[in-house]
Amino acid sequence: MDLIKRFVRYIMIDTQSDPHSSSCPSTPKQFNLAKLLLEDLKALGVDAYMDEKHCIVYGRVKANTDESCPRIGFIAHMDTAPDAKGHDIHPKLLKDYRGQTIVLNKELNITMDPETFPVLKKDIGSDLILTDGTTLLGADDKAGVAEIMDMMEELSKHPELKHGDIAVAFTPDEEVGRGTENFDIAAFDVDYAYTVDGSDVNGIEYENFNASSAKVIVKGVGIHTGSAKGKMLNSIQVAMEFQQMLPKFEDPSCTEGYEGFHHLDRIEGRVEETTMEYILRDHDRSLLDKKEADFLKAAEYLNHKYGQDTVKVEIKQTYANMKSIIEKHPEIIERAKAKMRELGLNPKSEAIRGGTDGAALTYAGLPCPNLGTGGRNFHGRYEYACVREMRLASALLLKIATID
Repeated sequence: MDLIKRFVRYIMIDTQSDPHSSSCPSTPKQFNLAKLLLEDLKALGVDAYMDEKHCIVYGRVKANTDESCPRIGFIAHMDTAPDAKGHDIHPKLLKDYRGQTIVLNKELNITMDPETFPVLKKDIGSDLILTDGTTLLGADDKAGVAEIMDMMEELSKHPELKHGDIAVAFTPDEEVGRGTENFDIAAFDVDYAYTVDGSDVNGIEYENFNASSAKVIVKGVGIHTGSAKGKMLNSIQVAMEFQQMLPKFEDPSCTEGYEGFHHLDRIEGRVEETTMEYILRDHDRSLLDKKEADFLKAAEYLNHKYGQDTVKVEIKQTYANMKSIIEKHPEIIERAKAKMRELGLNPKSEAIRGGTDGAALTYAGLPCPNLGTGGRNFHGRYEYACVREMRLASALLLKIATID
């Protein structure tokens, strides 16, 4: 099956995960894609199975050479982000993009121009797969899923390509931070792996944010407004005061590169109780510790001002920077870079302003940097995929998997 047809087939299946669900997977609809991927792997002659409890698909092809070579894994996640609508997707193919403003939805006047989205400028001359402006596309990470499957199809078609053991896995719930909590590293049984979950095809990423989440619960006192003087405590107003106490310029809209941030992702409340949900990020662990301390200090001040237990802060560690571990295994990075050069690409390594399943797997004992897919503008209506880079990504995976 052609890579792009395969990709479109996968994005039509709604697999959004749910950050507020405690089930596994967080949404049962993720099984719909998992079952299809299992069928597709078996149709290619791959030894594959699905963890029916945790919705993880595993596949493996055995080495076809006696030559000593590493056992390599490739991993992508099936779920899409909850940030934008993920069902009723209507993808559109724009052939030979020439740098113009793109009309995603004429009726709703939704456009995408290269001044607002400069990433478009480097995709001039390529075909693009776009949304209709009302949903996300699902390139994160179904582009990676499709590219891994395309690599497996090439291995099936060309037994003359020599390789060691190759393992693949497709996971749920990466977008809600739970993608690897049930991953069976022992059964995966490889020397190292790559997540295929980035953007630029010439990128190899092994440095990511340290991450925490913070939940702030504010308790108030509700009473009739006619007799509220000296009695009412409006939790919404206290929550607003809490937000204003945090460093103003440590916000995503004010940061880039190695600069960390705190981000108010959700707020819900009434007079008697307000809840705020934050994500905290920094490449430097000590700076993330300071951000966490800022939250606790703000709560301490407000509790002193309004009464004990008015503000409660719950902080949870999410993932850590994998750089210190991956740097002990330079051969993993060098293999990918060498194969990029063979394809005429100029390799680059940049710090991820986010995280991947690979970070968690690396800390669990499986070194796992991240490769690009050709997807752009993830998590929203302006998401798109560059066909040229998708095909290069698939070719790169095949080169990494095989020996010359």
